[in-house]
Amino acid sequence: MATPHNTAEPGDFAPAVLMPGDPQRARRIAELLMPDAREVTSVRGIGGYTGTVGGKPLSVMASGMGLPSLAIYATELFKFYDVQRIIRVGTTGGIAPEAKAGHVIIALGAHTDSNFNDSILPGVRFSAVASWNLLKAAADAAPDPSILHVAPVISRDHFYDNPPEQIEVLARLGVMGIEMETAALYSIAARYGREALSVMTVSDNLIDPSNDMSAEERERNFASALEIAVAAALC
Repeated sequence: MATPHNTAEPGDFAPAVLMPGDPQRARRIAELLMPDAREVTSVRGIGGYTGTVGGKPLSVMASGMGLPSLAIYATELFKFYDVQRIIRVGTTGGIAPEAKAGHVIIALGAHTDSNFNDSILPGVRFSAVASWNLLKAAADAAPDPSILHVAPVISRDHFYDNPPEQIEVLARLGVMGIEMETAALYSIAARYGREALSVMTVSDNLIDPSNDMSAEERERNFASALEIAVAAALC
């Protein structure tokens, strides 16, 4: 069933989808993981690919940037294409000293400054959290536990609006990463009774920018996060 944002046919998507934000990263992941990958949609340059990994079906599709963009693609995958789990594979800014560039954060939950989740249950502040079985499978698969962090993140509406006083308080409260998509993914999965997880490479640290990644490094340096994400997708 095609949608305004997806021309795939029923059955074109696997039950598990890896979802980076960047369309180039989606294509690169598909080529890296699945020699048999085929493109199933490319509306607005957002590519979706399906193939197999170790004999198991897997899809990759980009989400674009921000909660609203991810919400479109995740909702359509869950609602119209019977996808059962989505694992975000992206980047996050670190806001704790120990979250260094190149480290991996698995998002235990996602705070947000957006009102995106307000419509789920009016009058209740919905908590967007990861699916436990995916989180456990991902953490167990970490190739280097010394660079892995399992912690809350915050999903923000504004990329450049990060008041230092807020960052300081968030870090003190145990939040380790700042990004723009996870709260939407986790809440949409809950709404449709599906599973979701975010596995993100730390691209820079807002407290210590001394080893921040370049744009090219952000696209290419995701091997550890990808290995963890695949383990969760296929568990």
